[in-house]
Amino acid sequence: MAQAMKIAIVDDEKDMRQSISQWLALSGYDTETYASAEDALKGLTPDYPGIVVSDIKMPGMDGMQFLKKIKGVDSTLPVIMITGHGDVPMAVEAMRIGAYDFLEKPFNPDRMTELAKKATHARRLTLDNRALRRELSEGTAIISKLIGGSPVMERLKEDILDLGQADGHVLIEGETGTGKTLVAHALHAVGARANKKFVLIACGALDEEALQRRLFGPAGQDDPIPAMEEARGGTLVLEDIEALAPSLQARLLTALNEQGTPAETRVVAICNLQDEGKTCESVLRADLFYRLAALRVTVPPLRQRGEDILTLFTRLSEQFADEYGCPAPELSAQEAAQLLQAPWPGNVRQLINVAERAVLQNRRGTGTIASLLMADNAESEPAMTTEGKPLKEFVEAFERMLIDNTMRRHKGSIVAVMDELCLPRRTLNEKMAKYTLQRSDYLS
Repeated sequence: MAQAMKIAIVDDEKDMRQSISQWLALSGYDTETYASAEDALKGLTPDYPGIVVSDIKMPGMDGMQFLKKIKGVDSTLPVIMITGHGDVPMAVEAMRIGAYDFLEKPFNPDRMTELAKKATHARRLTLDNRALRRELSEGTAIISKLIGGSPVMERLKEDILDLGQADGHVLIEGETGTGKTLVAHALHAVGARANKKFVLIACGALDEEALQRRLFGPAGQDDPIPAMEEARGGTLVLEDIEALAPSLQARLLTALNEQGTPAETRVVAICNLQDEGKTCESVLRADLFYRLAALRVTVPPLRQRGEDILTLFTRLSEQFADEYGCPAPELSAQEAAQLLQAPWPGNVRQLINVAERAVLQNRRGTGTIASLLMADNAESEPAMTTEGKPLKEFVEAFERMLIDNTMRRHKGSIVAVMDELCLPRRTLNEKMAKYTLQRSDYLS
């Protein structure tokens, strides 16, 4: 159940404060009352979980000055102004400055409740979207699957934040298994359409006739609502956009051209071409491609993500170990180097499979990482990337993984980690600072 939103009530008249507070409390709101704007400002923060109801005429800082101060704290915080008879022009000016709405005394309490309901709903959406943006930057919730702090992943997260707030159509490109569908979810989650429909269609899984009906209709008695209609106001994700037949490409282009600005339905197209020499641009009609590629995101392959590979392997193997009820494998320096050097043609999807099999091998007490990598390649020995990397990079990646794993196993106990790794405290602190590891992240 969602937490009740707060309402800060600001009025120098005690009877008015109490009256408004009692009425809104009966409607299920958590109210706070203040006799002056100065006092109220002390309790208002950029993430204040609610709205403000304020009188316009007050001694000291009046409602107009108060409103301007609030906009400096958080420009999206809804403020409902209360005005006396004859002060309507002042209230209109408050609306111009950024007030959410105003009520003229004497007002109907039901009207107050109605406005409070709308304003708190708008505030909740703002805070939810803001939280999603934080989750993206911090790597939690749905975005937790975009694990890693490599430069290419940091750029990807920044792109998602930026493009998620835009309103144009998006083309997502990248190799198979890199997480393009997850990126599509993230784009929707951090944008203004986050509370609207998210509809995903796998174009490659349907024949032309079925895809025509699913996208545009007419829907049969047992068919779902056509996707273009179902996703109205929200996001429509088209996986394997390259699988669209020419006739459906033309139909999609027409549908996009008929939409207003901003688009009623935002289309996020995912291109998954693997054939050498082919690109999304070469298989789609040019006018459709340029409509879809107004904004573009390229998801990096795993082999370009450096020590993210070890971080992902560790997290995945721990998850599978919990699932199978056995210890997670501990990587040697050689095995860590093998994971870092592997070409990973299947990207994260392949790494998930390798991590699961590594856990099962460890449970049986047989097998090696090298054997798992060989099983995924036709060569007689583990395939390695052709991109040369200095020994220092492998050593640092292994060292970071070792400290990270040990800190997590001991739940942030510095003494236990020092004992296990035979490191003096100063050296451990220096290495944790070097690898941006925070003890607070490991405390249970």
